[in-house]
Amino acid sequence: MSKGTIVITGASSGLGEEMARQFADLGYDLALCARRVDRLEALQSEITSAHPQTKVSVAALDVTDDDAVFAVFGEFASQFPSIDRVIINAGLGKGAPLGTGRYDANRETAMVNFVAALAQSEAALEIFRRQGHGHLVMISSMSALRGMRKSMTTYAATKAGVAALAEGVRSEGIKGVDVTVIFPGYIRSEMNDKVEQKTKMMVDTETGVKSIVAAIEKRVAKAYVPAWPWVPIGVAMKTLPLSVVRKLS
Repeated sequence: MSKGTIVITGASSGLGEEMARQFADLGYDLALCARRVDRLEALQSEITSAHPQTKVSVAALDVTDDDAVFAVFGEFASQFPSIDRVIINAGLGKGAPLGTGRYDANRETAMVNFVAALAQSEAALEIFRRQGHGHLVMISSMSALRGMRKSMTTYAATKAGVAALAEGVRSEGIKGVDVTVIFPGYIRSEMNDKVEQKTKMMVDTETGVKSIVAAIEKRVAKAYVPAWPWVPIGVAMKTLPLSVVRKLS
């Protein structure tokens, strides 16, 4: 018997793809969306082969298309008895120092990471309010805790924004709705797989996602993951001077 249905955006690669695998292992049905349908269909086949009893629905979605977000979420809601959890994971890591002529890259990151997350939150919460229950999960970043420099400036700002958005929803205290914000540290994913690994704090995707899934399953308000070393780093980041924090970006 299914434990429930989880919607995961940005599920065609990286953290989203691995979360789909691990939640399927735990007995959840899945509604997966991303732009690359071919990769979603390959993942769907992989999961249903491993778990024949699991229902996996997939849909093409560009999260910056507001109308499409509401349409796809609505279609998923019609395909399952209920939508029990929505994980807003779709994200973009483009960026450049402000004032260097790459407003296009910074704007694209802001639109995908924050404005699109707002649309996804709206669509998810419409479903949850109608059902009377649900679990909203926002994938933020450790970079959200302080301002970051150069190419990370816009990215970090958007991730701070979505964390604040989720906290605002939590503070509303919507009956039956839980809200979790995940702050991943250095986890290998498609977003960073072309970056030379310069830190011993980087963990592989499977290991990193195990910590994400465990935190989500506990329905905690927020989690720095993996807990070691990111819990103590998170505490330190809030108080250390910028001259020290900037070395993390």
